[in-house]
Parts: sequence; C-alpha cells; structure tokens
Amino acid sequence: MQIGSKIKSLRLKKGLTQEELGERTDLTKGYISQLERELNSPSIETLFSLLEVLGTTPKEFFDEPKKNLKVVYTPDEQTTYTDDELKYSIRWLVPRSNENEMEPVFITFSSEGEFKRFEPSLAETFIYVLKGKIEIEIGDTTWLAVEGNACYYEASESHRIFNAHSGTSKFILVATESYL
Repeated sequence: MQIGSKIKSLRLKKGLTQEELGERTDLTKGYISQLERELNSPSIETLFSLLEVLGTTPKEFFDEPKKNLKVVYTPDEQTTYTDDELKYSIRWLVPRSNENEMEPVFITFSSEGEFKRFEPSLAETFIYVLKGKIEIEIGDTTWLAVEGNACYYEASESHRIFNAHSGTSKFILVATESYL
C-alpha cells in the first residue's frame, strides 16, 4: 500500500496545502512532502494524527477501494419523467445521482415548455444548450441562451427555465447538491 499517495489524495480532497496539513498536525511542510513522495514512513501516532485531520479513520484508510466502480451508464439505466402540463421531459443520466454531489439531467422542452420554479439554495448550476433557445430567470433578471451556449450560475435566488423557442429545445443541466 502506498500510504503517502493516499495521504496526498485525502489532503487534496480536503483542499489543504502541505503547509496547512503540517500546521494542523505539528509537522513540517518538508516532512509532509517527503511522506507523500514515499521517502519516509510515519509512526502510528503520526499517521493517526494525520488521518484525524484528514477526516478519516484507520479502517477507512486501509480498506481496499471498491472494485465494482460504475463509470458508464446506458440508456436502459436512465430514468425519464414527462410533465405534460408544463410541457417538458427530464431524463436522469446517472441513476441515484441525487445521492452524489452533481446531478446531470437531459431536459427537452416542447413548444411553450417550462421547468418548475426552484427556491434559493446553495446549488451551482451548469447548462449546455444542445438545440433551440431557453430563457433563464434568476431573481428579477432574465438571460437568453441559444444552441451551443453554456450557462453557469449560483442558485442563491429563486430561478426558473423556460423554452424561448417556437419548437423543441434540448439542454443538459448539471447541478450540485440535491437540486432537482
């Protein structure tokens, strides 16, 4: 097992520099650097101190990673919902994505279609317009996005998306936290 590379990975996931990790564990930046490059090995006490700061337990640290990691999802695994009243369909591209940090969906608007209004949240939203034209309303401001446009916003105000095209509009939406 490569202890140093696992420590580095955990440190990066926590957004810490080597210096910050060293300060929180009373170790030097140089020692952390050597440890991550497998040039030295920590004592049990030092390792446990590092793991505590990095937010993991010895058991989690030494457990083998899951071998059955799912990366590719086929259309058969995706779920679609259609709302005839609001004239849209939504396809969840990754099963159980609402349990993840990002939730990617494919949305199709029929003529005059619209998506439900969302209350303010901590979510961040990315949209890529594949076909047609959409209108994004955030608070009191409205933006127009056409085929090929990418959109990104923080959902700190109430927001809504409308079809601004006389025909069909299609777009990919990826949101953080449980947005949808």
